[in-house]
Amino acid sequence: MKLWEGRFDKPTAADADAFNECLSFDQKLYAADITASVAHATMLGKCGIVTEAESSEIVEGLRGVLADIRSGALRLEGAEDIHSFVENELVRRIGQVGKKLHTARSRNDQVATDMRIYVRESIDRTTELLTALVETLLKAACETVSYVMPGFTHLRKAQPVGCAQYFNAYSEMFLRDLERFSDCRARMNVMPLGSAALAGTSYPIDREITRKLLGFRSVSQNSLDAVSDRDFVAEYLFCASLTMAHLSRLCEDTILYTSDEFGYWVIPDEYSTGSSIMPQKKNPDIPELVRGKTGRVYGHLTAMLTVLKGLPLAYNKDLQEDKEAFFDAETTLHSCLSIYTALLGKLSFNVNRMYDAAGEGFSTATDVADYLAKRGVPFRDAHAITGKLVRYCIENDKTLTSLSLDEFRAVSDAFHADVLPCVTTRNSAEARASVGGSSAKAVRAGIRSIKVRLRKFLSENK
Repeated sequence: MKLWEGRFDKPTAADADAFNECLSFDQKLYAADITASVAHATMLGKCGIVTEAESSEIVEGLRGVLADIRSGALRLEGAEDIHSFVENELVRRIGQVGKKLHTARSRNDQVATDMRIYVRESIDRTTELLTALVETLLKAACETVSYVMPGFTHLRKAQPVGCAQYFNAYSEMFLRDLERFSDCRARMNVMPLGSAALAGTSYPIDREITRKLLGFRSVSQNSLDAVSDRDFVAEYLFCASLTMAHLSRLCEDTILYTSDEFGYWVIPDEYSTGSSIMPQKKNPDIPELVRGKTGRVYGHLTAMLTVLKGLPLAYNKDLQEDKEAFFDAETTLHSCLSIYTALLGKLSFNVNRMYDAAGEGFSTATDVADYLAKRGVPFRDAHAITGKLVRYCIENDKTLTSLSLDEFRAVSDAFHADVLPCVTTRNSAEARASVGGSSAKAVRAGIRSIKVRLRKFLSENK
């Protein structure tokens, strides 16, 4: 039975029913819908809008429906949407009193409330997965504090960096993602229930009762806005998109660094695949899929923003499009975070290969320029002098570490014997001891800082 069919003389056409239904996907809201309905029925009883006995009967009936859905005894089918399914099943079980559940509310404020409950719980799960990823990155950083690898700009070798510094960089990104999701959760933790269809309700409801029962921070202050607001869905999708961007960058690095051409890391066999024709292949399908799925989440954000951009107040059926976009983005994000965290925990490292590569490409040239600048040579002049040294090395098939002191002094008499250790790979990395730098001391401080901020975040968001 449709909740609204009394107005119509003819039944809805079969193709219109099929096009309009959303139970096939909004059934994921069943727990949120029943939870909100229990709170609503409890409030109706406390306010005398239904009797206490009727309220208790409705609540017990709803709890029975929830238990049967969870156990698999009750199949979600045969209704227009999850709200209709739950109400119809309630009426089937407890009779006419079940029809009083919908007093003083609409499907408009009902679905807006359900979505907020669901998104709130989804953010909590997202936070758990992001936390696990940061903890895995911290573990990798702790294991690689003594390792040096090439740092890149423009995908060209730039300067030696600490391998742990690299993992700390991604921890910083995902910590920001944690904060963004937390901000989103705080902002959307406002209850629309009680707004009814769009104008509020004439019944003497007490929205504070339902707010407290459902754990919302506050109640919405404008019913027109409350039933049509899906900012929180768009904001979740933005947070998810940025998290996927960070994850995709990490996957791109994984793909590059585990290739034969780089060979810095070794991807675990358990998270690799082979080729149907080339027996030697070991393919990074997992990080490639994560990289590809990033565009999928971006697409859902774009779709949601497009749905919202031209909607007149208040509720419009266009808003049904929020659910498939959200549910797929949520599933994609959670699966990608989970699988990459598992892969990352099993990465291994070719320490010597990384170290040797870090010293290639004149990566310590900046150290030479800094050496001169520290001895009073203006940096721009020091830069030019070092450039001449690099050109000399290229023309004579030499490296900075292979130059003699006489060769240094042939370019500038500002060089002395202490320039020679400056151009070694490890000394270059260790020289950068400023906060956030590549030295082992700075990297260890970075690890401690990330751990402190992660603990603080978790303690504040229990």
